[in-house]
Amino acid sequence: MDRKTARDRAKELVGKMTLEEKAEQLKYGAPAIERLGVPAYNWWNEGLHGVARAGVATMFPQAIGMGAAFDTELIEKAADVIATEGRAKYNAYSEEGDRDIYKGLTFWSPNVNIFRDPRWGRGHETYGEDPYLTGELGRAFVEGLQGDGEYMKAAACAKHYAVHSGPEALRHQFNATATKKDMWETYLPAFEKLVKEAKVESVMGAYNRTNGEPCCGSTTLIKDILRGQWEFEGHFVSDCWAIRDFHTKHMVTDTAEESAAMALKAGCDVNCGNTYLHLLKAYEQGLITEEDITQAAERLFTTRFLLGLFDDTEYDKIGYEKIECKEHLQLADRATAESVVLLKNTGILPLDKSGLQTIGVVGPNADSRAALIGNYHGTSSRYITVLEGIQDAVGEDVRVYYSEGCHLFKEKVENLSAGPDRISEAVAVAKHSDVVVLCVGLDEGLEGEEGDSGNSYASGDKADLLLPESQRRLLEAVVKVGKPVVLINMTGSAMDLKYAHEHCAAVLQAWYPGARGGRVIADILFGGISPSGKLPVTFYRDTEELPDFEDYSMKGRTYRYFTGTPLYPFGYGLTYGDVVLEGVECCGKNVKNQNPGNQDMSGSQNDMAQPAGAAGGSQTVMEDAVVEIPSGTALSVNATAVNKGTNAVDEVVQVYIKAEDSVHATPAPKLCGFARISLKPGETKTVRVPIDKDAFTVVNDEGQRLVDGAHFTVSTGFGQPDARTKELTGKESISVKIVLV
Repeated sequence: MDRKTARDRAKELVGKMTLEEKAEQLKYGAPAIERLGVPAYNWWNEGLHGVARAGVATMFPQAIGMGAAFDTELIEKAADVIATEGRAKYNAYSEEGDRDIYKGLTFWSPNVNIFRDPRWGRGHETYGEDPYLTGELGRAFVEGLQGDGEYMKAAACAKHYAVHSGPEALRHQFNATATKKDMWETYLPAFEKLVKEAKVESVMGAYNRTNGEPCCGSTTLIKDILRGQWEFEGHFVSDCWAIRDFHTKHMVTDTAEESAAMALKAGCDVNCGNTYLHLLKAYEQGLITEEDITQAAERLFTTRFLLGLFDDTEYDKIGYEKIECKEHLQLADRATAESVVLLKNTGILPLDKSGLQTIGVVGPNADSRAALIGNYHGTSSRYITVLEGIQDAVGEDVRVYYSEGCHLFKEKVENLSAGPDRISEAVAVAKHSDVVVLCVGLDEGLEGEEGDSGNSYASGDKADLLLPESQRRLLEAVVKVGKPVVLINMTGSAMDLKYAHEHCAAVLQAWYPGARGGRVIADILFGGISPSGKLPVTFYRDTEELPDFEDYSMKGRTYRYFTGTPLYPFGYGLTYGDVVLEGVECCGKNVKNQNPGNQDMSGSQNDMAQPAGAAGGSQTVMEDAVVEIPSGTALSVNATAVNKGTNAVDEVVQVYIKAEDSVHATPAPKLCGFARISLKPGETKTVRVPIDKDAFTVVNDEGQRLVDGAHFTVSTGFGQPDARTKELTGKESISVKIVLV
C-alpha cells in the first residue's frame, strides 16, 4: 500500500473519532475502539538482535557483534528473520486475543547512536563508532525489517534521536552539547540515511537534551531537521517516560500538561510513558489544539494501515513454525561466525584436536548464558555456552577440565569463603591442561542501560576499561602457570586488554555472540571456521588519553579523531589465512601491489606474530597512481585479492578516504566503503566496492557538507591505512590519488 492511500484511510478513520478517543490512541498502549472496529494495539516492541521479550525467538549476536561483521547483506537477512518471526508471533498471539506489550509489529530498533566512548554501557546496542558503517548497517536493517512487499512487513525505528551516548546515570537531566560540525559529521548522518534512503517508519527521541532542548520536544531536531530538511513522513515516539523528564529533571516546563504540549507541538506522536494522559487537560488549558492531537493520530494510523493491520495481507499466513526454524538458526550461526574478531594469534590457533589430550576451560563467562545474549534479548529454546561448545566439539577424544575461576565481579563465589575461592581450582585445571581457553568479560548487568545495572558500576556505564578485579587476578594466576592461554573476551565494548596481549598466545573478541554462540566459537577455535570479524570500535590502551566522558566533542574520540596509538585499531581483525591484496582498479587506473611476498614480523613485534600461515606483504602508496574524475562523481574500487594460505577464509575489503586540501577533514582517513570476500586456498577474486560521491565531502564549522579541495587519497586494504594496523598485520593498504576536475 502506498503512503498516500494509507494516509487517506487514516484521515477517514480518525475523522470518525471523538477528541477523547484520538487522545487515547497516542498512548503506547492504545485501547480498542469497538464501535469503529479498531482493535487494541501496543506500539512497544523490541527487535535489536531478535524478537525480544515475547517468548522464544531466534537470537542473533548483540548489535555490536553484527557491526563487527561489516556485512550489509547479513544484517538485511537477519532483520528479515526478525520481521518474519515478529509476524508469526503477531498472527498467533492475535488469534488468541493477545495484544499485549512486545507483541506488535512496530519494533523500536535499530539503535544508530554513535559509540563515541567505550565507557558507555549501552554501546553494545549500536553498530560501533563510525557514522558511515552505522548508517550502512542501519539502512540494511531497516530495509530487511520493513521489506518490499505490498504492505510493510514490520516497522523499524531509528533511535535514539539524537546526540545520545551516555552517561546513563545522568541521561534524564543531561544536556549534550555538540557543535554544528559534530552534529552533521558524526551524530546525525546515520539518522539522515535511515530517513532519506531506507524510509524508516519511525524515529525515537532520546532522554537527554541536545544543545538545551529536550530531544523528545525539540523543535530543532523534530520539526526543523527531521520533518523539515529530511521530509520524514513517519511517526515519532518518545523514549520511555522521557516526556515526564521535561518537568521533573530537565526543568524546562512546570507541569505535566506543559510537557505533553511541548512534545506534541514539536511532533512527538506516541508517548512511551504516561504523560500523554494529561493531553486533554493541556487542551482545556489552551496549550494544544484538537488539530495537534488529530495530526498525531493520523500519523499513527497511517503506519497501522501501511502494516496492513486492517486488511488481509501476504504476511497473514506466516505460521508459528517459522520461529527458530532451521534456516533462521543457520543464519544466526553465520552472524556469530562473522562477528568474532581475532585480535592476536601466535600460531596456536586453530587448535589441533589430534594433538591435544586435555583442554582447560576457565572463567566466569565460559559457562554463562548471560554472556551469550546481551540486552534487549528474547528467549532461546537452547543455549550453548563456550564450555558446552568445546565439550561437544571434542567429544570423548579430549578431556575437558572446567573451572569458573572467579565470580564475574565479586571477590568470591561462595559468600562464606575466606577470599578468592576458585583461583586454586583454576590453577589446578591449567596445570593439568595442554592449553587453556580462558573466558572473561562482562554481561548486560555490568554494561547496559540505566536501571538495569545491579553492581558497583555506575548505572550501566563502566568506570574504566579494566576487567573486574576478580578476573584480572584470575588471568594473572592462569598465565603464571606457563601453559598457552587462548583468551576469549565476551563484552559489548572495548576493554583494556594490554596484559592479555602481552601474555596470551591468542586473543579473541567474541562480544555477546548469541544464544547458541558457544558452538560457533568452538568451531572457530578448532579451525572449522576462520574468524573474519573486524573491530567496529577502537580498543584503546586505557582511558588516560580519552576526553571526559561527559564531553560530546569528537576531538580525541574514535579512530577519526584519536591521535594516540590504540591497542587494536578500528577495522582490525586477523584470519587463519594469508590473503594478499594484489591490486586495485579505480576509474580505469590499475595499481598493483609491488611487494606481495611474505614478511617476517617476529623482529618488530615478537608478542604479535601473524596467524598460522599468514605473514602478508608490504603494500606501499603508489605516488604515480593519480586518477582525475569530475567533481560530484560516484566511483567504485575493484579490489583483487588472493588467498595464499591453506585455509578457506572470509576477509573484509575496506576503503578509506582522506581529503588532503581541507582544514575541515577528519585527522585520519574515514571509512567510505567495505565489502566481504570469501576465498578458498589459492583462489583469486575481485570485489567491487562502491564509493558514494558524499565521501568526497567534508563538514565545516557551520555544519555545512561541501566539497572543499580537489585532492584526495583513497586507500584500500583489510584495515585502516595507519601505522598500528601495519604493525599488527604486516600489511599496508594500496592508495590511489584522486584529483577532482
